[in-house]
Amino acid sequence: MASRRGCDKLIEEGKVEVNGKPAALGAEINEKKDKVTVEGVAVALPAEHEYFIMNKPKGCVCTVKDDKGRKTVMEFLPEHAGRVYPVGRLDYDTEGLLIFTDDGDLAFRLTHPKNEITKTYLVRIEGSIGDAELNKLRGGLELDGKRTNKCTVKVTETDKGATKLHVTVSEGRYHLVRRMFEAVGKEVVFLKRIKVGELSLGSLERGKVRRLRADEIFYLKKL
Repeated sequence: MASRRGCDKLIEEGKVEVNGKPAALGAEINEKKDKVTVEGVAVALPAEHEYFIMNKPKGCVCTVKDDKGRKTVMEFLPEHAGRVYPVGRLDYDTEGLLIFTDDGDLAFRLTHPKNEITKTYLVRIEGSIGDAELNKLRGGLELDGKRTNKCTVKVTETDKGATKLHVTVSEGRYHLVRRMFEAVGKEVVFLKRIKVGELSLGSLERGKVRRLRADEIFYLKKL
């Protein structure tokens, strides 16, 4: 959940309970019988589920098997990963952050529309984009008869006939980001998911996988 000092602070602030009662510093628990919660979220032993993060490369699909014979994200997982599955999807040509787990409750929480979990993308488009188009993207657009949620759009770089932006959305419609830009007359030439909530790829290289840390798992369960 945190460093040892950080856990001490959580206990001192009354955010930790054991069997429904405030925990005390130095108290011993039976991890097989006692129920420990931090701010109402149950603390589970790491062995109960597996959690991984991948920097998905483009040119592969987010399925276990592909009937067209294309490479799948499962081929990048280490042998010890167990029976984990991708949480949500990234398109064939989209790169970036992809979570894998066998924790069905967490997968449901992260993907259910009602929870509006934010996802941030690095987007590159050809040419420039004006304030009018940016405001349309931020305020919501009509797609398939339904308006998109308001979102955050920030230009980060303009160079050599292209523009880079960070776009944070709170819904998961099919090809959402690409279609949003198409709606304002712009073509996305590169798309990479860099965050889910505040969980980021960090320095994880393209095509690489690592286990999520305990504090990252705890954060995702609180979203």
